[in-house]
Amino acid sequence: MASEIEISPADARKAPGKDQQAAGVGILLQIMMLVLSFVLGHVLRRKKVYIIPEASASLLIGLIVGILANISDTETSIRAWFNFHEEFFFLFLLPPIILYPLIDTVISGFSLAPKPFFSNFGAIVTFAILGTFIASIVTGILVYLGGLLFLMYKLPFVECLMFGALISATDPVTVLSIFQELGTDVNLYALVFGESVLNDAMAISLYRTMSSVKAHPSGQNLFMVVVRFLETFVGSMSAGVGVGFISALISFEIHSCSLYSRLDIDNLQNLESCLFVLFPYFSYMLAEGLGLSGIVSILFTGIVMKHYAYSNLSQSSQRFASAFFELISSLAETFVFIYMGFDIAMEQHSWSHVGFIFFSIIFIGIARAANVFSCAYLVNLVRPSHRRIPPKYQKALWYSGLRGAMAFALALQSVHDLPEGHGQTIFTATTAIVVLTVLLIGGSTGTMLEALDVVGGDNDSPLASVGTVTNFDGRNGYIAPPYNEESSSGNKIKMKLKEFHKSAASFTAIDKNYLTPFFTSQNGDEDDEAEPFTSTRSGFHGQSPYSS
Repeated sequence: MASEIEISPADARKAPGKDQQAAGVGILLQIMMLVLSFVLGHVLRRKKVYIIPEASASLLIGLIVGILANISDTETSIRAWFNFHEEFFFLFLLPPIILYPLIDTVISGFSLAPKPFFSNFGAIVTFAILGTFIASIVTGILVYLGGLLFLMYKLPFVECLMFGALISATDPVTVLSIFQELGTDVNLYALVFGESVLNDAMAISLYRTMSSVKAHPSGQNLFMVVVRFLETFVGSMSAGVGVGFISALISFEIHSCSLYSRLDIDNLQNLESCLFVLFPYFSYMLAEGLGLSGIVSILFTGIVMKHYAYSNLSQSSQRFASAFFELISSLAETFVFIYMGFDIAMEQHSWSHVGFIFFSIIFIGIARAANVFSCAYLVNLVRPSHRRIPPKYQKALWYSGLRGAMAFALALQSVHDLPEGHGQTIFTATTAIVVLTVLLIGGSTGTMLEALDVVGGDNDSPLASVGTVTNFDGRNGYIAPPYNEESSSGNKIKMKLKEFHKSAASFTAIDKNYLTPFFTSQNGDEDDEAEPFTSTRSGFHGQSPYSS
């Protein structure tokens, strides 16, 4: 009997080989789908087929492969080859997805110059922080009321707030690529981009706060919930800013060595490039290790490194940083959309709760409207009439709220955080919402922009220079206010907002006079000498990161 169950040495040697073969086949399959996605995306972009964005193409490729696997009865094998864990997403795929848009936008200067972004920074923060909070709460309350009225699957109130938080994370990569192809007002582009970058941090902080409340329901009052949220957000921000300043200081010392010593320049450039790539990941892992939010940390590390560390890099290091983050971000984002399509066909979803999906989509649209239009009203309170965000821009902002990688990853995590059935329902609904928004909204973005008349060939009022305040005519857009613009209204809300603008102007002066000279190799005036580019409605024409 013992000889019948005994494993021979030959069989023992074959087992690892089988595992290696299966792993090799899985990696080969993933590479083939990535190659197909990039090639198909290039063809669609070259043919200007906006109805099928690149993200939609990647999602459809994953869906087709998953369907073929089911038909050919190889589901078990392919599932073993193509496994996906949320830890892998959060620790490896998410950092470049979050970091690259910031690095590319403010470093390479191709997608967007610094001036439109920072001149609209107050509005961006309002949409991303206050707006995301409003959207999360409104979505959670509506989903909870829908359950009470038997319109949809009923979830506890805290779980509804968790769902509201995770589904409020926007990912308008598809929309922004079409914005850039068709040509839109740079201020609209800056608002959509800036909100998407900052609101991911807000959404994940809200989700983790609600998850903590769910895990420890006793002794949690509103005050402790707010304290927990502030602890996570402020702590993560502090960690990110601290790592960013350390990076800037080290890069400044390396730059000084290259100027005033006889050290090998090539080795120094290699060192500064490696450090510039590693410090954001160091910030992310530090925050995660401390139980904080790596997303918030890496976001503020990227902002600080952009503003201070970048100017200390050599030109070759700048090119490398932009190319590196673009490469890994493209691979990570494409892989996530492929997996989402693959997951729809392979996983056991709770498709029985169609009402939850249907009403969730409606509630998300309502919450998005509450976010955009209420925040736009507050922003317009402190802007003169010729500088207010026009209604057509507000509609474009509302329409641009696609859901993507962040919402999908948080929903995947909710399967483990919530009881069986609840998490699966949220995961199924989130997957369906991501797919529908990417396919329908992403594919109809071009039509939406044309209908709102925010694209076209009108070049009567080009942006003369990123060093000056943007100036558009009344029909095409609005003028982004400088930080020191005073409000003529005397009501209390406007006075408080005016004080905030003065504080921002004071920080700008401190940054220009003290921080920039201390942490960088340039003086505070050089930021205003940026390369000019023209863009209002005919596209983005910036200096490529690969130009000398």
